[in-house]
Formats: sequence, structure tokens, C-alpha cells
Amino acid sequence: MVPYVWHRVTNGHFFPSSFLSFMSTVDTLRAAVPTSPSSGIRALARFGFAAKGAVYLLMGILALLAATGQQGGQTTDKKQAVLTLQSLPGGPMLLGLIAFGLLGYIVWRFTQAVVDTESKGSDAKGLGRRIGYAGSGLLYASLAWYAAKLAMNGSADAGGNTQQTLTARVLNWPGGEWIIILVGVIIIGSGLYQIYNAYSGSFHKHVNSSDIPAGQQNTVYRIGQLGYTARGVVMAIIGYFFVQAGRQHRAAAVGSTDEAFDLLASMGPVVLGIVALGLMAYGLYMLVQAKYPVLKRI
Repeated sequence: MVPYVWHRVTNGHFFPSSFLSFMSTVDTLRAAVPTSPSSGIRALARFGFAAKGAVYLLMGILALLAATGQQGGQTTDKKQAVLTLQSLPGGPMLLGLIAFGLLGYIVWRFTQAVVDTESKGSDAKGLGRRIGYAGSGLLYASLAWYAAKLAMNGSADAGGNTQQTLTARVLNWPGGEWIIILVGVIIIGSGLYQIYNAYSGSFHKHVNSSDIPAGQQNTVYRIGQLGYTARGVVMAIIGYFFVQAGRQHRAAAVGSTDEAFDLLASMGPVVLGIVALGLMAYGLYMLVQAKYPVLKRI
């Protein structure tokens, strides 16, 4: 496993050297100066992987601190995790980099959908997968905007619980309960697929097809497995919340990442700590992917 060296920064938060190296990762990405539309998209994708990795690393660190009872620990969603950057030295610049990186991630996901970089085809199944890529990008749009506003204005409205608001509207539709249950089942399925993907041969091939040094590929593979497993667990819990909201006709039952963390914490600090380490592993894997990307047909 990658050793963690902890550094204390303002407001009592602790961060590992891997997160503090985020800036050096960005410096590495600057080498990919766009000389064509294709190279520009590649550079944006790499910035996107780095930003996404930093967000997950933050969430995992804060949850691990909460699990171990350390000062500054908290169970957060992505926006709350990004907000903690504001109190760090150079906070506005870090927030600006996160916002720019997430924009790059959105561009890459839409490129995957439109150009069909993964060769999924145009049949019903293929189109479904490609729409999923675009949807994955859109999920980060509000987070990118939130980080940008924090960077420019020093404050931003988190927007309240949008999930609960939308769920309440859908529940008032004819058959709304079944729609919300279906959404929950899809999210649970996506979470289970994350776990399956972690242990499938295709993920191993993906790691081996990258430019990661041969001696480090197995370590990166194991880190990725742990990361995808933890991410799948959190997604499955969020899906469970949606199913319960539909069954109970109660929008307040919907929860996001921080509520999933709270449920895990109720099972004991060890359970929360293991999943927190997993999300940190996912963040590290995304940072590795930023340095050694596998970008097809671009």
C-alpha cells in the first residue's frame, strides 16, 4: 500500500502528502499543452481525473478523521469536502483548479458519449452506456460551479437538498413512488457494477494497458480495487435511500454521501474507517489515472 505522511494545516485538519502533491500533479499535467483539439481534450481529461481524485481523497480523509475521533473530522458530501479547501493556504487557487478540472472531466465524459471513444456502438445497449457517460459528467456540473463561485466570491450557496426537492415533486406524480424506487434500483445496480468492475478481468487489463511502470501496476490495481469497492458500497446505500423514499412516499428518506457515511458510522467506527480508506484509495487511483491516462480514440 502507499504510505501516508500526514501534515497539519489550518483549522486543525490533517492531510496526507498524497493530497498535498495534488499541485505537483497539476504541474505534471501542464506538460500536456494542447497543440490540437485532440490534445486539448486529453489535457482536459487529465485535469478532470486529478480534480475528481482530489475531491474523493478529501471526502475519505475527513471521514477517516471522524471515524478515529480526530479533530476536524466530519462526514461530508462532495460540496462540503470542497468547502474545506477554502480555509487552506492558497484556498481560492485550489478551488479554481478543482473547478477547472471538473469542467475538464465534464468535457471528457461528453466526448466519450458523442465520439463513442469506448466503441459501445449505436444499438440500444450502446446508446444507454453513452448516455450514462454524459450523465456522469453532468453530475459534476453543480460541483464545478460551486467550486468556481467559492474561488471567485469566497462564498456560495450549496443549493439545499436538491435531491429531496426533486424527489418530493416526483412522488406527487401518478406512479411517482415506482419511479423513485426504479431510480434507487438503478443506483444500487450501478454501485454493484462498480464492485464487479473492481474484480473483473477488464479492469486488470485497463491498468496493464496504461503507461504505469510494470513494477507498480499491481499496487495500482489493488488500490483501484479497494477504491471501486468503497465507491460501490456508498452508491448502493444511496440507492437504498431512494428505494425507501419510494416505499414510504417520503422525500426526506433520500440521502446523499454524508447520510451514507452516517449510516456506516452507526455500524461502528471500524466500518466507517474501512470505507473512508477505500474512498481515499479511489482518489489516489484517479490521481494515478491523471498521470497515466488510458484515453481511447482521442
